[in-house]
Amino acid sequence: MIDRLRAWLLALPRRHKRLVQLVADILLVWAALWLAFLVRLGIDELADPVAEHAWLFVAAPAVSIPLFIRFGMYRAVMRYFGNEALIAIIKAVSLSALILGLVVYWYSNHEHLVPRSVIFNYWWLSLIMVGGLRLAMRQYFLGDWFTAAQHVPFTNRQDGLPRVAVYGAGAAGNQLVAALRMGKVMRPVAFIDDDESIADRVISGLQVYRPEHIEKMLDVTGAQEILLAIPSASRARRREILTCLESFPLHVRSIPGFMDLASGRVKVDDIQEVDIADLLGRDTVPAQEDLLERCIAGLTVLVTGAGGSIGSELCRQILSLSPTTLLMFEHSEFNLYSIQSELEQRIIREGLPTRLLPILGSVRNPKLLLDVLRSWKVDTVYHAAAYKHVPMVEHNIAEGVLNNVIGTLNTAQAALQAGVANFVLISTDKAVRPTNVMGSTKRLAELALQALSDEAAPVLFGEENNVSQVNRTRFTMVRFGNVLGSSGSVIPLFHKQIQDGGPVTVTHPKITRYFMTIPEAAQLVIQAGSMGQGGDVFVLDMGEPVKIFELAEKMIHLSGLSVRSERNPHGDITIEFSGLRPGEKLYEELLIGDNVIATRHPMIMSAQEDRLSWDIMKQRLTALLAAIETDDYVTIRQILRETVAGYTPQGDIVDFKHLQNRLNP
Repeated sequence: MIDRLRAWLLALPRRHKRLVQLVADILLVWAALWLAFLVRLGIDELADPVAEHAWLFVAAPAVSIPLFIRFGMYRAVMRYFGNEALIAIIKAVSLSALILGLVVYWYSNHEHLVPRSVIFNYWWLSLIMVGGLRLAMRQYFLGDWFTAAQHVPFTNRQDGLPRVAVYGAGAAGNQLVAALRMGKVMRPVAFIDDDESIADRVISGLQVYRPEHIEKMLDVTGAQEILLAIPSASRARRREILTCLESFPLHVRSIPGFMDLASGRVKVDDIQEVDIADLLGRDTVPAQEDLLERCIAGLTVLVTGAGGSIGSELCRQILSLSPTTLLMFEHSEFNLYSIQSELEQRIIREGLPTRLLPILGSVRNPKLLLDVLRSWKVDTVYHAAAYKHVPMVEHNIAEGVLNNVIGTLNTAQAALQAGVANFVLISTDKAVRPTNVMGSTKRLAELALQALSDEAAPVLFGEENNVSQVNRTRFTMVRFGNVLGSSGSVIPLFHKQIQDGGPVTVTHPKITRYFMTIPEAAQLVIQAGSMGQGGDVFVLDMGEPVKIFELAEKMIHLSGLSVRSERNPHGDITIEFSGLRPGEKLYEELLIGDNVIATRHPMIMSAQEDRLSWDIMKQRLTALLAAIETDDYVTIRQILRETVAGYTPQGDIVDFKHLQNRLNP
């Protein structure tokens, strides 16, 4: 019956709903005025105030209703009745009582004297009745009459909604609870907070539990998930909280960042899985503005591989630094369109002055690169275009060399010919003592740029006229490890495997990797690129290496599931070891040797490593291209071993074309 009445009221046309509210308010004003006389005179002395003061019962709604309309009380939607609407009611009722008091002062006479306290009683009774009705109706329309008692045992509340506890009883937590109640997708049942001043209290109708009482909270409320509402907490603090929650059979999720909350964009749909960066506990170091702006502000900037994981984030951050023109060079039409659409909308939304130009092309096309750099008089190039998936490059060796080495050299030589001032290569920790072709090609690209940088007027590789080119370009290389969430990253793979019910596949129980967030990596790349003197290799501080097996365990636990193993045969998800893939190593390094120099930035170090001369590099590159031309993969590998220090390939050559040629000699 109650549900049918609620549905009928909600289905009424808006005009009819407002009429119902209007009639209800008139009746409430009359009731408040009558009760005001009753409170003042008492039941024994109360005669018939309606007959005795009929003019007052006409004046009260005549004064109140226009003010209620003027203050927008009939525009507010009952289901979403909030603090602003409550303040409007207080203002409207208070002003109407004041005006009614003036009316009484002017028009009452000795025969029909109205006690002054009646007006005061009328004011507070109207507040209670008019405001109280709206609060009650909000709870009624939300179907949430008993929110003040939600800390009672969950067995008494069978509504079918998943029960969630909110970690953080501050402003963000309260906004989240309000959003959840309106969304009717989850039912908040408790707060968890380590603030001693609010422990064991009730906020927004929910009991506040201390972290050490989570088990008790689960027994009382039956919570199935925990939502983190601590947007301003540091990563180190979030890591502590996640470590604490890991031992409980709960799915842990998070809400967006503080800026999204501040802008009022909190929605139930915005709840997301826990950011893996929180598990790492790395707090970013504030950027040094002069380093960020030095090679970008007021200049023309080009990013190769602009549609990739790193390239697109570089474009986002570069756009914030006000270049005059940002050229996005990308061979994938879809990726280029995606980042262009995103940044164009941002330019319009924020009124940014930067000119945005998407250039479709490949770094394998040196003529196009030179035309672009000269036509727009580019000042700074960030070279992020590369094949980076280790097994993929291991199976396609020639393309890896042509794209990662020759593509880098094409871009660098075009920059040198066009007089580009700054050139920054995005490199990788896999370039250090590599065991795979991808890593060796990235180190070879570093060596080529270092050799070029050492020449005041190098004779460019592949130039038929053999004319030297004056070098005005400052070449810098920045080396870092894995970035969280990039294409091909293990993190999205683990998420999908967990969602599919497992198993989660890890290549080896002892494998470790360095991790960094994409925004942090891009920001450090920009700063490092501003510090080089020429031929510098900068290494980013990646923190402590992470064991991939332990990372998989944490992700399973924070999804509210358990790991199935010999010790726990009834667990939910198994972790299987698939074996190291071609070219994969157990651990990565960031430095070839121990010769490293600190820089002005605490997260950036300068590596001092051996170089090759430009003449030797040209000879090796010529031999490498000749071997690629004849599909001589044994020679390709041998040249890479002779050129790249520490390159020790694992196993036989697994290039698909090489294997096929062996089958069909």
